[in-house]
Amino acid sequence: MPRTSPAPSPRLLPEEYVPTVLSGRTLAVAATATALLATGLAAHAATADETGAAAAANKVLVIGIDGAVLDRIKAANAPHLNGLMAQGLTARSTLYANPMAATSSGPGWSTIATGVWPDKHGVKDNSFTGKNYTAYPDFLTRIENANPALNTYAAADWEPITSTDQNGPIFSAKVDKRLNLKGDRDGYGSEDPKIAAAASAELRDQNPDAAFVYLGEIDHAGHSSGAASQEYLNAIARVDVLVGQLLNAVQSRPTYAQENWKVLVTTDHGHTNAGGHGGSTIQERGTFVLAKGAGIPAGSVREDVRLVDVAATALAQVGVNPGSAIDGIALGAPDDGDAFDTLRPSLQARVDETGIPAGTKGFTHTPPAGWSVDNSKMGTGGVTEWAGWAFATDEFWSQSQRDQWRELNVRSRDVFAVADSDEWDDKSHTGSYDSTLATPKWAVTGGTTKNLTFQTHYRHEAGQTAQVLVSYNGAAASVVKSYTADAVARSESIALQVPAGATDVQVRFRYAGSNNWYWTVDNVKLG
Repeated sequence: MPRTSPAPSPRLLPEEYVPTVLSGRTLAVAATATALLATGLAAHAATADETGAAAAANKVLVIGIDGAVLDRIKAANAPHLNGLMAQGLTARSTLYANPMAATSSGPGWSTIATGVWPDKHGVKDNSFTGKNYTAYPDFLTRIENANPALNTYAAADWEPITSTDQNGPIFSAKVDKRLNLKGDRDGYGSEDPKIAAAASAELRDQNPDAAFVYLGEIDHAGHSSGAASQEYLNAIARVDVLVGQLLNAVQSRPTYAQENWKVLVTTDHGHTNAGGHGGSTIQERGTFVLAKGAGIPAGSVREDVRLVDVAATALAQVGVNPGSAIDGIALGAPDDGDAFDTLRPSLQARVDETGIPAGTKGFTHTPPAGWSVDNSKMGTGGVTEWAGWAFATDEFWSQSQRDQWRELNVRSRDVFAVADSDEWDDKSHTGSYDSTLATPKWAVTGGTTKNLTFQTHYRHEAGQTAQVLVSYNGAAASVVKSYTADAVARSESIALQVPAGATDVQVRFRYAGSNNWYWTVDNVKLG
């Protein structure tokens, strides 16, 4: 049945606001809602009783907090943000680094909004040179394209997010209503209180189905005082009050009891203790997603969530399915059962690596059940962590040596398999690197076609060998793919023609080299 939220009404805005954009469809919805209220809510409720309970209206609010560090939020006087962690999901994650993109706001907010990584949306820094929002639009625009009946809203005081006179806008003019504040700044260096007040009024009194609200003060504090400072904690506390204002606005809606809201909070990049971002340290690359709503267990923690999942989750919440057009996966999507992720409880701390913090547990040589590693051709010695195929996390592996493109492994999630002859070579050894990772034997039917899929990140150098091999019923393995050039952050799909009479197949990943580069593999599936 039609929703009975208050009809949108004209509202005067300060002159620095971008004029409200109302489509003809929005005005029609307003008129319909006004007419419905005029007939009397009691009669409408009676109709609902006669036809059965109406389905809850699914809505989503994404709150973007610029330059926020999760551990500092946990340490701050931030009852609303910490309350979201207690009531819902906390998911820590990491970003890319150059040359894919800098850890700056342009790439960060573009990734959050579009649900794809910078190698697709094209934004590498705050110049926005190479942006490709036409092919990869923001999630509010995707909602408008898929279902114009839904109401969309975006509010920000960093001009490229919503303004048409800067390098953006990240959120396009198709969004029903966009608010952009600029010009004079208050004493804290941002317009967050004005943004929060206007967005709260919109959330409480109007009828947005999907909304994005940006708050920037924490980033200002990071630049001026550093993430380790008391000033940074104070900024978090002030922004937390505004987050509470937004949450209260949602819960104060007259129709809140008939609605199903999902709230997500995220950030575009981290900050160093001394202040600043843009580089490849784990502090600058640190991000997070907090989420609360139906189906999200209270106090839950996940390690497999990436920044691109914000857009995917927002789209799924309002019934829009972008398919493979984006890189993100909705938080409520079924777990695909990646075998490598089961190894997280057994991950170990560093042995020979010195650049990885001693308390970071992030590698093991023990494969998951049914998998195996053949090191019969491996040399001896070398760096312990990388002596043959290992299983590691991004936080662990990328810190083994920065700025050699390890940070670009964005399409792997949680735990992945890695063969790294470059790092292995950093300690004395005999022989060369030659290790093979093997899957379990999977049942197949002869005469059919199976698709082997996996995520991979490969950097090539002369003298290296990287091969995907397949064997049926235990016969000799044949090569189905060889890598002879860089294959950066790629999703692979290889069609396997199962021979007649075959009943099982086994896949092997063989990597050989010396002081060369590396190869990662993740989420290996036979579909």
